[in-house]
Amino acid sequence: MLAVVQRVSSACCIVGEEIVGRIGKGMVVLLAVGRNDGLDQVRWMAKKIANLRIFEDKNGKMNLSLLQIRGEILLVPQFTLYGDCSKGYRPSFTEAAPPEMAEKLFLQVKKCLLDFKIKIISGIFGARMKIKLTNEGPVTLIISSKNEK
Repeated sequence: MLAVVQRVSSACCIVGEEIVGRIGKGMVVLLAVGRNDGLDQVRWMAKKIANLRIFEDKNGKMNLSLLQIRGEILLVPQFTLYGDCSKGYRPSFTEAAPPEMAEKLFLQVKKCLLDFKIKIISGIFGARMKIKLTNEGPVTLIISSKNEK
């Protein structure tokens, strides 16, 4: 499982011409499910996202988690994170999970994050979306469950 996490002051998701979700201070999380992922990766990723200390404390140090600041998440399915560009010029997506599996595990990540009592807005699986955000810092991190410990 792969995630790109961005610390934001605000963000919204647009499908067609309609805003389907909007958040204030928190994170935009672009999430991709790999073909070998399962519930262990779901739980690990949700815990990592909820507890990631990327928000500034009173001294300006990145020391607070989303839970501590009572932030929000815009969770966006993003299979293209698994795009392998090492050969040729057209990305290969063989490491990405098939859509049915990816959607199921994406929703499980969302459920696990909700268990942390985090307000979550999510993009629409399979839809063509536009994401507008104001990245704070900017802070952008890549998280891989391959590195889970």
